[in-house]
Amino acid sequence: MSTTHAAEPHAPELHEHGDTHGHGTRRGYLTGFLLSVILTAIPFWLVMTEALASTPATAVAIFACALVQIVVHVVYFLHLNTRSEGGWTLIAFIFTVVIVGITIGGSIWVMYHLNTNMMPTISPPGSR
Repeated sequence: MSTTHAAEPHAPELHEHGDTHGHGTRRGYLTGFLLSVILTAIPFWLVMTEALASTPATAVAIFACALVQIVVHVVYFLHLNTRSEGGWTLIAFIFTVVIVGITIGGSIWVMYHLNTNMMPTISPPGSR
């Protein structure tokens, strides 16, 4: 053990763990929090006041708010950007999103076709 570490118990090199980026600021966290609250309140308001006339339009608006909120969480709380770790964390995140999208999309596709092709049809009376 070096004498530098013993003399300085709070030496910066003791706390390094390969990070080349900051962990965020109070302002960044507050901005992310406020955006998250707003993006949660909008769908709640849409459903409770029935502001949109059609149910599918409400569902699309809720889904859009959810997607924007995912981006807010990724940027403000997970700090994924092109600068952190040379962009590799962003590339890994994009790869994960693609794989999850393929898995969910493929599962829905398979279940839809199984439902369409395997469910018995009801024949009208007297058709035998």
